[in-house]
Amino acid sequence: MAKCEHLKDANPNIEARTAGCEECEKTGQRWVALRKCLTCGHVGCCDSSPGRHATGHFDQTGHAVMQAHDGGDWKWCYKHTAYV
Repeated sequence: MAKCEHLKDANPNIEARTAGCEECEKTGQRWVALRKCLTCGHVGCCDSSPGRHATGHFDQTGHAVMQAHDGGDWKWCYKHTAYV
């Protein structure tokens, strides 16, 4: 895949807004892994988690690029459904 145009909106150095999934922390749900939005810093749980809040964040905001909140080097574009 060519360079994803959505990376222009991504800030790999953005501060996370919370240590864990924002929505799960409010409801007491557990998560499997965390994803950080590289547009606004929202932290949501991955699609293997019951809440799937990272995908929900994309659905609500259109913020396309996320990365592993544990500092993983990969990025995911929800619009292209591909690693970027």
